[in-house]
Amino acid sequence: MQGTSAAVPSARAGTVDAKFGAMVRNLLVLALLAGCAAGCGLVDAVFDGFKHAKAVENDLVAMVGVKPAVGFNWHNGRLTSVTVTFPSLLQDKPLQELAGAARTAVGKEFKQRADDVVLAFSLGPSETSAAQADQAQNKNLP
Repeated sequence: MQGTSAAVPSARAGTVDAKFGAMVRNLLVLALLAGCAAGCGLVDAVFDGFKHAKAVENDLVAMVGVKPAVGFNWHNGRLTSVTVTFPSLLQDKPLQELAGAARTAVGKEFKQRADDVVLAFSLGPSETSAAQADQAQNKNLP
C-alpha cells in the first residue's frame, strides 16, 4: 500500500458548478415568470385595478360623504366583481341611492362592465352576553 496514490476529486469544484447551475436555473425561471406575467397583462391589471379602486373610493366620498373600502376580482382580463364595503350602516342615505352611486362609480372608473357589484356594510363585532359566551366556550371542551 505504500507508494499508491489515488486521485481524489476536489469537493469544492463540484459545489461551485452546482451553485452556478442552480443560480442560472433560478434566473431562467424568474425571467420566464416575468415574461408570462407581462405578456398576459396580469401586472397591468393589478396595478390599474388598485388605481381604479382608489378612484371609486374617492368618487363615493364625494357622492355619499363616507369612504368605503373597494375590492375587485379579475378573471382572464374580465372584471368579475367589485365589492364596495362601507364602514357602517348609513342611516341618512337610502339603499337605492347608495347602490346607484356604487354602480355609477364602478362603471366610470373601471371603464369596464363588472359582472357583479356587491354592496356591503361593516357591522362591527357581534354582541353577546357573558353567559352566552361562557356557554359557547364550554361546548368545545371534551
